[in-house]
Amino acid sequence: MPTILGQNQYGKAENRVVKITRDGDTHHIKDLNVSVALSGDMDDVHYSGSNANVLPTDTTKNTVYAFAKEYGIESAEQFGIHLARHFVTSQEPIKIARIRIEEYSWERIASSDGNSRFIGADEVNHSFARTNQELRTTQITYDGEKWEVISGLKDLKVMNSTNSEFWGFVKDKYTTLKEAYDRILCTEVSAKWRYNWTSDDERMPNWEKSYEQARKHMLQAFAETYSLSLQQTLYQMGARIINSRSEIDEIRFSLPNSHHFLVDLEPFGLKNDNEVYFAADRPYGLIEGTVLRDGVEARIPVDLTNL
Repeated sequence: MPTILGQNQYGKAENRVVKITRDGDTHHIKDLNVSVALSGDMDDVHYSGSNANVLPTDTTKNTVYAFAKEYGIESAEQFGIHLARHFVTSQEPIKIARIRIEEYSWERIASSDGNSRFIGADEVNHSFARTNQELRTTQITYDGEKWEVISGLKDLKVMNSTNSEFWGFVKDKYTTLKEAYDRILCTEVSAKWRYNWTSDDERMPNWEKSYEQARKHMLQAFAETYSLSLQQTLYQMGARIINSRSEIDEIRFSLPNSHHFLVDLEPFGLKNDNEVYFAADRPYGLIEGTVLRDGVEARIPVDLTNL
């Protein structure tokens, strides 16, 4: 049976690069995990093994480290843009470059007076601890003409200890879940948002500010929504970002429902007045959805793991 080559790409995955910027005695850290994927005129290497159009993956790795020195790392997005532009414009066979980046955050270690000093403070300049907060993510795709930037975060654990209900749902003979009128709402947020910046002719967003503001609006919406369902909360989080950030047109969430069940304390002669819970890690409800600016077509993949 005849066969043909389908979609393909190659590159170097998970290049860990740490850039220290020394501003006098004050140091700043950017800690990235960078994956490069290139595609284009690669038929011959698959059909005949000819490497004439192949830029070695080792070269893509070296480029990541060289660019960290040459351009610095102002933001994950800006760094990815530098890389994508370079690969497409410097190698004729390469038609599309996709750069995926995870960013790990650090905070300054507390000073001797016991006060917490975070990045940017003067009192503690060069000692850091890795935070257990979320990972910042971005994916930059460039075809020589158009850009697509999808940024976001994952592993952001959030909880509301009240102001959440779940009742009025469909029931059948297999339903055992009791209706809840005061429950814990807890989830681990994975979110991707797509910027409407697509051309060098357009004004580029302030990537650092945009991330900070999108995260802020997401958390504010989670905290301020009296939730009758996690779906309702998801929509409010997305709508708050879209309505507050003109540079973002689409956001997709994956929200596992981290169930907290009241423990039955009656066998011990104790009353559990919404105080003691069992935190179950699995199975879990998984709520996913996309919020779009009106009139915009969805483009973020349904499966967030593909980013």
